Amino acid sequence: MGRWPLVGRGPEIDAFAVALTEPECRGFVVGGPAGVGKSRLAEECLDRAAAAGFRVGRATASAAAGAVPLGAIAHLLPAGVDLSDPVAGFAAVVRGLAAGPGQRRWVLLVDDLHLLDAASAVLLRQLMDAGAILLIGTVRAGEPHGKAVAALRGGDEVSRVDLTVLTAEQTEALLPAVLGGPVDRRTVHELSLASGGNVLYLRELVLGALTAGDLTEDGEIWHLREGRLPGTARLTEVIGARLAAASAGRPVLELLALCEPLPPADAEALAPPRVLAALEEAGLIRVVQDRRRVTVTLAHPLYGEVLRAALPVLRRRTLLLDQAARVEARGARRRGDLLRVATWRLAATGTADPALLVQAAVLARHAHDYHQTVALLTALPEKHHTTTTGLTLGNAFFETGRWDEAEAALAQADARAVDTREKLAVTLVRTTNLLWSNAPLTEALAVNDATLAGITAPADRRKLEINEGFMRIAAGGPVRGLALLEDLETDVGDAADVNVWLRGAWMKPFGLALVGRTGEAAAWAERAHAGHRRVDEHALVSHPAVQRIPLVLALGEAGRLAEALREGERAYAELVAADSVVRVWMAVFLGRVEWLAGHPVTARGWWAEAAALARGIDHVMALRPVLGGLAACAAVLGDLEAAETTLAEYRGLPPLAPGLLSAGEEHLGEAWLLATRGHLGEARALLTAAAGTARGTGHLTGEALLLTDVARLGGAKDAADRLAELAHRCDGALAPARARLAAALADDDPGRLLQAADACQAVGADLLAAEAATAASAAWRRAHASRRASAVAHRAGAALARCEGARTPLLTIGQATEPLTAREHEIALLASAGNASKDIAEILALSVRTVDNHLQRAYAKLGVTTRRELARTFRTVPPGASPHHARRPS
Repeated sequence: MGRWPLVGRGPEIDAFAVALTEPECRGFVVGGPAGVGKSRLAEECLDRAAAAGFRVGRATASAAAGAVPLGAIAHLLPAGVDLSDPVAGFAAVVRGLAAGPGQRRWVLLVDDLHLLDAASAVLLRQLMDAGAILLIGTVRAGEPHGKAVAALRGGDEVSRVDLTVLTAEQTEALLPAVLGGPVDRRTVHELSLASGGNVLYLRELVLGALTAGDLTEDGEIWHLREGRLPGTARLTEVIGARLAAASAGRPVLELLALCEPLPPADAEALAPPRVLAALEEAGLIRVVQDRRRVTVTLAHPLYGEVLRAALPVLRRRTLLLDQAARVEARGARRRGDLLRVATWRLAATGTADPALLVQAAVLARHAHDYHQTVALLTALPEKHHTTTTGLTLGNAFFETGRWDEAEAALAQADARAVDTREKLAVTLVRTTNLLWSNAPLTEALAVNDATLAGITAPADRRKLEINEGFMRIAAGGPVRGLALLEDLETDVGDAADVNVWLRGAWMKPFGLALVGRTGEAAAWAERAHAGHRRVDEHALVSHPAVQRIPLVLALGEAGRLAEALREGERAYAELVAADSVVRVWMAVFLGRVEWLAGHPVTARGWWAEAAALARGIDHVMALRPVLGGLAACAAVLGDLEAAETTLAEYRGLPPLAPGLLSAGEEHLGEAWLLATRGHLGEARALLTAAAGTARGTGHLTGEALLLTDVARLGGAKDAADRLAELAHRCDGALAPARARLAAALADDDPGRLLQAADACQAVGADLLAAEAATAASAAWRRAHASRRASAVAHRAGAALARCEGARTPLLTIGQATEPLTAREHEIALLASAGNASKDIAEILALSVRTVDNHLQRAYAKLGVTTRRELARTFRTVPPGASPHHARRPS
């Protein structure tokens, strides 16, 4: 891997550009701690100086070169200069470097200025003062240096910038540029957290993960294997050398590596205050004060990795047990102390007091640390397991996507249940786990019904009815599910069981959004989120941010697309930080919102992220609609090879009953691939059948989405009436905009098409707006209103510019100097995809002569003479071609 691109340093580059143009400027110094990219920025500045026509040179100061006067810059001195007399010799050097073609000034880069010897520093300062050079220098923060070097950095004529570590956003921008494609957000989060924004550390982590095969691309997106973050030998050496200088404070550093954060008193048990002060000054530890509490941590996450790797087993054991004893001696009063003590004792000895393990597991679960919960409870001896521990363990397995292990733990917990309360609690989690693990709805309902059969109390039976409503909506039956959730309490405080309420309140807005009641859906999602935040510590349900998932669906279908994306991206970051596998559904719905907005590259990125996660946890319910969406995006972007590959994976999935979005929408990929290849009739037939499936299961908003695509692919007359009905049944602004578009396309009325474009643009549906405006322009041309047609075409182009390279059949209408008829358009599309006239005739049940006649008229209107030119015009990819793989910017 060569030199990394420079990301996030725009202001610094701009500052150098100003310095380069100012005759009075003598230097540009880049400061900052080790590894933040000082040298990389300085190199970029030198490259820009060279491109601007300056003469350039470079030198690297070092401890070895610093022992020899002028050792760092000897190679830059003019030949024949006698330095036995420094005053005359330095003056000769100034004259020699000042001379040259056009009297161009030198720009000289010196890395690690703080290591420069005094003679070199004095000479460089003279060259700067004489205007012979503009010095670019890098200086590591906190390093000592002499007066001569200080002179290079001082004065108004020297510009100074100080770099800090990369922010999470800058890391997110850098990694796709380095890897050449989108990177999933968990990987970005892990690498940003581990590197601490240090570019050097980040580079070595990426190189190590690539070398180990832990950072891979699946054809769509880069992702890091769960729990794997290997570095390189160089990274270990760099950090090891930094830590080696703190020999007196090594015991404290080792304890922090195992047990941070620590109160100062615990750190002082291993080293006196003066040593801690030296460690802080050296940038190895950080002392943080939060109100009245003071804690000590390592200054960088990777310091702990290196220290732990070097610890002998017995030394590790001693440190852990001693620290556990210290905390216990204080009474373990602080929140989280029990969890920490249990974790330390478990790591030291492989076991811990059973009661302590159970208490710690409860704390870990309520902190949404599911991996730690599993570690603690799997260490609990079998004889100490209860229904509650089995339920907690099963729930933690579920939250980490380990379905089979969850079912085993939950089955054991069910067998141990001694009363209705315990039986109910196990049933809630077990039925959800069955659904997510690809079991049929009937199997999950059977578990629910078996528990129901043994219960007589109306309140407890009602809890199982709510659970059934949850399951039916999750499995694609919103109408029946909503009927069971109709009387759900509107506030968690009124609920008899917070876990039951949270499940119902999570799924109810999904059902409402799917049947078109988007206003109620959004209100319920907000209510559920607020309630979940209030009772999170007492709930055995996923992270509160999952309650934003149905909100994204509801806002999207209400036509509040920008708001849906803002809310969804914020919640997704929370779910990534919590490492919750439920985030797969947030990625699913964010991809769907971007598809509705007409942004296929961004939608493809979200769906690729969802697909990678769904494959990793074998979650077919999510994978089916995701693969359909991925293929649709690839087709609309002209990447037919990727669309075919994705559909092949989709066809190989095991059969599964419909889920939240698989009642028809999973066929989007097949339909759009057909449309891109020119088979519009087949695409419309497939979409119409899929819309019928959605209608049959009550997915009205899904039906509207599919019928809108039927209208876009030439079936507006067939879809308009039903879309008008759906606009009356579905609230929000999106359904009326869809209906208006279909009606305008059916009537081919340019005025109504422009109104439809306005309606689509108002909700943020850029591609629908572009298509409506393009169709309006074509209609004006047919009416010989060329000025109106040109004005509307310009407007269509502005909308299309936001659509990330999408190409659809409706947009190709605007390519013709004269409008194509529907038949000419269909035949031209088929021909552009590489079909011979004979094949087109068979597909459309026409004679070959009729096909050729239509094709020649289309050629004339489009201004082309060959099928290859036709393909370029329509921007489709002939079979066998290898198209550019469009990618989402991360």
